[in-house]
Amino acid sequence: MIDAKNNVISPAQCRAGRALVRMNQQNLAKAAEVSTKTVADFEREIERQLNVRTLRALRAALEAAGVEFIPENGGGEGVRFKKDRPQETDVI
Repeated sequence: MIDAKNNVISPAQCRAGRALVRMNQQNLAKAAEVSTKTVADFEREIERQLNVRTLRALRAALEAAGVEFIPENGGGEGVRFKKDRPQETDVI
């Protein structure tokens, strides 16, 4: 779920966001300055609590790549392309 107060995302949104911009876990980890294992564990929903800073970093990296996060608003949370997203060649 997106927690508007803390600006965090769900594991499903992370997986879907990466798929939209064709980013692998390794590239997301590099862009967010976290370990690849952190991304993999988060997306697999391993029983491990990530701190808010890490979740914000993952979200920011995906947003920089052109992902827009849609909050739960009665229709379910989700992701989509930003209108002004970078071209594929601009993404890691």
